[in-house]
Amino acid sequence: MTKKDLISAVQADFNESLTKKQVGNIIEALFDSMAGAIKSEGRYSQSGFGTFSVKTRAARTGRNPQSGEEIMIPESKSVGFKPAPELKKAAN
Repeated sequence: MTKKDLISAVQADFNESLTKKQVGNIIEALFDSMAGAIKSEGRYSQSGFGTFSVKTRAARTGRNPQSGEEIMIPESKSVGFKPAPELKKAAN
């Protein structure tokens, strides 16, 4: 599903009483708020959907695929997602 598809689906849920631009602004604000919560608190949880949380990958040794030389890959952070049990059941 693309952002455009999401906007159309949400607009249809409101019987098209909102414009696509209004729905797009709402969705943008929602994702900005979620990103802000993840950034400041390290996690965002939505009951029935799941939890987004910051995960830290330890520094590790890797290899340059062209030269085969060992390189040090620094510690990095990414966002992980753990689905709620309801979402897992719905996916099956």
